[in-house]
Amino acid sequence: MRDPQHLVKSIFLKTFNEEPLIVRSPGRVNLIGEHTDYNMGFVLPAAINKAAYIAIKEREDDTIFIVAADLEESFSTTVSHCNYSDKGWPNYVICIVEQLLKINKKIGGFNAVISGDVPLGAGMSSSAALECATVFALDHIFELGLDKMQMVKLAQKAENEFVGVNCGIMDQFASVFGKKGHVVKLDCRSLEYEYVPFELEGIKIVLFDSMVKHSLASSEYNVRTSQCGEGVSIIQQKYPDVKTLRDATIAMVEECLATESTDIYHRCKYVVEENNRLLAACEDLSQNKIEDFGQKMYETHAGLSELYEVSCPELDFIVSCTKKEENILGARMMGGGFGGCVITLVKEDDLDNVVKRIKDAYWNKMNIGMNVYITQIENGTHIVN
Repeated sequence: MRDPQHLVKSIFLKTFNEEPLIVRSPGRVNLIGEHTDYNMGFVLPAAINKAAYIAIKEREDDTIFIVAADLEESFSTTVSHCNYSDKGWPNYVICIVEQLLKINKKIGGFNAVISGDVPLGAGMSSSAALECATVFALDHIFELGLDKMQMVKLAQKAENEFVGVNCGIMDQFASVFGKKGHVVKLDCRSLEYEYVPFELEGIKIVLFDSMVKHSLASSEYNVRTSQCGEGVSIIQQKYPDVKTLRDATIAMVEECLATESTDIYHRCKYVVEENNRLLAACEDLSQNKIEDFGQKMYETHAGLSELYEVSCPELDFIVSCTKKEENILGARMMGGGFGGCVITLVKEDDLDNVVKRIKDAYWNKMNIGMNVYITQIENGTHIVN
């Protein structure tokens, strides 16, 4: 694949004969803390070396003209009559324009070229990366005066309202606030955060892409949100101070939900356990106990598969293969679920052999080829030229 940074610049120069501003906004991985963000819990993401890029320059009229470099397609609308497109892809830019107009930010027309190398549908938040790149770029060229947290919240709102997925704030936060060599311990309730060093000598973060995306993903995501809310409502009847599952303890879950709907009990039990697990995992990192950290990743996968029920046979099979590899320290499904990637910690010494064995086993069992991404932790959204 061509370098997307070079691609957006060259196409912009060729199309508009002007020098653009270029913004890079990364995808993300989440080491531990899955489905906790919209329950106001903790997450532990990191920005990665795969990103969305936007080359952009303001126009003198109110036309918005966007080129998708990888698709060789274009789309135009105007700021005053900001319309969505049936093509789908322009809307990840337009939804940001819409949110800026809603908060009375004055923007004009602009030309833009977009590209990226965040794999689509693999759970690395390609849509959040593009949204964050767009809001960062528009803030800069129109001098809107937004701070990073405002950008994150605006991009999250755009995702909620345009895409219709009730996602938490993690994806956009990781994309904007990521820091090279660190994971971000984010409290999704207070939005307080701290950087935790994650520079593991001789260990790589490797993503095994199942290459499947089951149609349940979006609808079941919203079902899980609703089930967690129902659990909170039941707990509140006895413990009114519990506003979200973040406030609940395992003892409360057992007392109030064990005799309720099995689904609601299991969903809430998983979320409360996962918050506790993440806090313990951060202690592991601070003490350089990477094997213990990896074991908690396996525990997270078991919870996601058996209690939260957002895994699928393909993901479960990949995780089972990793357990046979002594040079894999931890693994779990990552993202919303029902497909996408398994994130693993792999010792670099045996990386090529480990990857080959797992790819071969997956092909033999599922008859599906697998993509593998070796990632590294990089800085968040920034101007690159």
